[in-house]
Amino acid sequence: MNPYASLADDFYVNMNLNTEMELSNSRETLLHFAEQMQRKYPEMRNFYGRDKGDFILEGDKDSGAYRWCSLEPRRVASGQVNPDNIQTAVDQHLHALELAPYVLSVSGLDCEALDFLMGFDFNYRGNHNALVAEAIGVPPGFAKATQMPGASFINFEPNLTFAVDEDCRVQCRLSVENRTTPYHIRTGEFQEDQLSVYVTARRYGSLDPGMTFVDAMTELRKLCLEVVDDYVAGEVLEPLARAIAME
Repeated sequence: MNPYASLADDFYVNMNLNTEMELSNSRETLLHFAEQMQRKYPEMRNFYGRDKGDFILEGDKDSGAYRWCSLEPRRVASGQVNPDNIQTAVDQHLHALELAPYVLSVSGLDCEALDFLMGFDFNYRGNHNALVAEAIGVPPGFAKATQMPGASFINFEPNLTFAVDEDCRVQCRLSVENRTTPYHIRTGEFQEDQLSVYVTARRYGSLDPGMTFVDAMTELRKLCLEVVDDYVAGEVLEPLARAIAME
């Protein structure tokens, strides 16, 4: 079972491999990568291109739980929305990273950044900024400003990035993204939209000698899960869920 299913309306686990050099854009290479992904995950049967040379392979979005992967000029990405458990998503990302060196000719030297992201979406009709402030609070130095007569929250999207090594090459970012605009606040017309919380573990730069993309992703996964479980679930996700439930 997915232990995070009760913390948000939608939950997803993504991987991004950003490269210094552009990936091969040959028809044969792109299709071979997509075919190898589909061979392991046959439910990913929708393949299409977008502007700027992006190509996507994905499952049926209507099911509410699906897999996807994409190839962009300088990025390989993989994701699973509402997985049954974390490991099924991780296995998909590891498969994409195992294919990358052999099918796409991506070297560890070519790594600009590697990400492991866990995202949480909450459906909410109202001022997302005010909700976030109510649920998790504002920094003490800003608290007084929020008490200004007639003031309303137009933008409040807290984020924090910290390094976990001396070289600052391995970092973790916690961020909140809302969809409330000044128009919504001015008119009082709020549509039900998604308030998102992202926890991203990122490794910058080329991989160390002897390290594989799988090795690097395994370390990032461990870091991201630790941050979510020990520092984010009880302090950010659960308060947001409670505040929405009380509206």
